[in-house]
Amino acid sequence: MPGSSAARGRFYITTPIYYPNDRLHIGHTYTTVAADALARYHRLRGDDTWFLTGTDEHGQKIERAARKAGKEPLEYIDPIVEATKELWRRLHISYDDFIRTTEPRHERRVQQIFQRLYEQGDIYKGVYEGLYCTACEAYYTEAELLDGGRCPVHEAPVERLQEESYFFRLSKYAQPLLEHIERHPEFVQPPSRRNEVVAFIRQGLQDLSVSRTSFRWGIPVPFDPDHVIYVWIDALANYITALGWPDGELYRRFWPADVHLIGKDILRFHAIIWPALLMALGEPLPRCVYGHGWLLIDGGKIGKSRAGGQVIDPVQLIDKYGVDPVRYFLLREVPFGDDGSYSEEALVRRFNADLANDLGNLAWRTTGMIQRFLDGRIPEPPGAASDGVLAAAARATAERVERAMAGFDLPAALQAIWDLIGRANKYIDEQAPWALRRAGDRERLEAVLYDVAETARVVGVLLSPFLVETPQRLWSQLGLGPEYRPASWQQGLAWGQLPGGARVVRDQPLFPRIPGDEPAREGGVVPTAGDGTGGPVAGRSAPGAAAAGRPGAAGAGTRPSAEPTPAADPASGPASGRPGPDGASDPVTIDDFARLELRTARVVKAEKHPRADRLLRLEVDLGHERRQIVAGIAAHYRPEELVGKTVIVVANLRPRVIRGVESQGMVLAAEDGQGLALLTTDRPIAEGSRIR
Repeated sequence: MPGSSAARGRFYITTPIYYPNDRLHIGHTYTTVAADALARYHRLRGDDTWFLTGTDEHGQKIERAARKAGKEPLEYIDPIVEATKELWRRLHISYDDFIRTTEPRHERRVQQIFQRLYEQGDIYKGVYEGLYCTACEAYYTEAELLDGGRCPVHEAPVERLQEESYFFRLSKYAQPLLEHIERHPEFVQPPSRRNEVVAFIRQGLQDLSVSRTSFRWGIPVPFDPDHVIYVWIDALANYITALGWPDGELYRRFWPADVHLIGKDILRFHAIIWPALLMALGEPLPRCVYGHGWLLIDGGKIGKSRAGGQVIDPVQLIDKYGVDPVRYFLLREVPFGDDGSYSEEALVRRFNADLANDLGNLAWRTTGMIQRFLDGRIPEPPGAASDGVLAAAARATAERVERAMAGFDLPAALQAIWDLIGRANKYIDEQAPWALRRAGDRERLEAVLYDVAETARVVGVLLSPFLVETPQRLWSQLGLGPEYRPASWQQGLAWGQLPGGARVVRDQPLFPRIPGDEPAREGGVVPTAGDGTGGPVAGRSAPGAAAAGRPGAAGAGTRPSAEPTPAADPASGPASGRPGPDGASDPVTIDDFARLELRTARVVKAEKHPRADRLLRLEVDLGHERRQIVAGIAAHYRPEELVGKTVIVVANLRPRVIRGVESQGMVLAAEDGQGLALLTTDRPIAEGSRIR
């Protein structure tokens, strides 16, 4: 596995060093948050970890931008670098070193590298002519350009340049590179990127221009001050100069890197040029170069220099939604090896579906039942009274997370954690603590609630590499206090550490839902049930509703309408619109009830939703009109069973689009944790009759 090198007890990870010609966008944020999650994970596992990021500050583009702004290059760069560091502070990026290529420690060692390569004959002087993109700081062949002679990355016009240059003998290392990749297939990941690199090398490598005379903003060639050292050596060398190459203590301790985490657009630089330079220096190669995909908007790459200027400011997203929702969206929504898509609607959907409905609901209902049923105190560990279901699920989840992290598959790791959250929510429905309380089975009640609370604690440990504020908030709600931290990954995952007698703290939900008309997600999003004026409170479902887009009790992670999410009272906080743990709802007025227009309807047609297996599309007759309703009941009813059945619908619900199909109401149903039954009448009655 690519990440298995950390088994030696140390882990060195790098991001690209970012070009400070402008403020960073969410694409840079994606790379850096992913690297931070991997670094946090390895620290928690006890690995000696080093995480490097920084800025690449030389080159013609910065020289031109500074001149245009009427500033010296360093004067122009410094505020942008500070903004970069501030963004990383806002995101809680836990880097160990931030390298700037204008630092003397870097410049001195880059000159050492250039001098050594020149003296051993791997660098020679010549003349270069080619088509040059200033934004890329790279030359392209005619065949590589887009129509109209435009850069394939930035879509900007290129220039034809000719200048004296020093060249690195890249061609000399083509065959050694191919042999290295064959012996170490994990060197370039994912496999699709490795295939791309191998194909490019086999086409033949040309020697590489590694100096410039057309601009002055760079590190001078030590033996020829008319030339400045070009980006290939200047920027790429940061991964070793920051460690004190060739004989620094950090270099001896951490090199070779375990993974260079980069975007796919700079893959060739890192998987061909950089290892060739290292071979020439006689240094070990990094163990893995991982080229992730791009973050796209409407099919186009997010970028500072790309035509169209598609830039999303991560600071604004953090201000609006918080740091953990932004981190979670990036790590969960984007397939790590492929391109992913960004939209603010998708971020809100993830917030409501995963953070509010799944994780937030688990914490809120668990602490609510402990508060109501057990005087707010965590019961003692149950020992033999536990059925071991959640303990086994937690162990299996930890193994899945570890396998995913070894392969740098962060979305798969998060999916495993959310499967555990879903299992815990479903376990509550299966065990029905409110029924155990009514039956007087105190021992079983305490065992169930302890295991659910302990699962929530373990979830906090599993989430620690990914989310930076939520685990501590979750642990605090479980009564562990603000200072609780697991000593290590292994210690934190050991089952049964939640101390009996700790008092739960229910100040506010972890993630209050964001109201609005975001689409419901197949698999458990509770839809907006009204506009906050003429019906139920936005973001809460009506009692007994088979909500459109919401599956029944058979779906893992769903919350039946009869579940024990605490109702609104001074102890339990915001209203949920659902019954409390003891089966009783908070009182409503007759005016509250009158706002709901409940009517009978006859199902005249039923079929599967074209884009969701758990949903059905119903056509119902309300007497004076027909309507289309999307309902999450496919796990409980076949379409043919429903035709002709009289059902009860919420008729004044604002229409919503569910997975591409408009839903014009809500069908009501009852759930008991075991199954679902649609509400009907005990004798025939006209369609459209008002429920009173």
